[in-house]
Amino acid sequence: MKFLHSMVRVTDLDASIHFYCDLLGLKEIKRNDYPKGKFTLVYLATAPGEPEVELTYNWDSDEVYKGDRNFGHLAFEVDNIYDLCQHLMDNGVTINRPPRDGHMAFVRSPDGISIELLQKGDSLPPQAPWQDMPNVGEW
Repeated sequence: MKFLHSMVRVTDLDASIHFYCDLLGLKEIKRNDYPKGKFTLVYLATAPGEPEVELTYNWDSDEVYKGDRNFGHLAFEVDNIYDLCQHLMDNGVTINRPPRDGHMAFVRSPDGISIELLQKGDSLPPQAPWQDMPNVGEW
């Protein structure tokens, strides 16, 4: 068995591409438009051949998607958790669970999907402002 992808429904494809690609650093691997079904599938990954996140965008839907906690989260290993969290904050993303321990943080996508960020290798030494930053909202 091989893990292929996780699918999340998105309400604003451009905002989601910006979040996952421009801010988190994923790459668009492929995109398929289905005019008869009125939806688009966009597959993102850290590199070709790696597990993917499938963004499903329904063109005419007015459904409000909620990032229910029973979905769980998507997890990404990152080179420097402090640098990425600062980059996300500088671009208006709320850090719901700051990386106080130098190892783990949580943010949410534009559609409320919980995203876990894990430091690659050993935890970084705790540092300000992260070590004293409180949790915000749900993660």
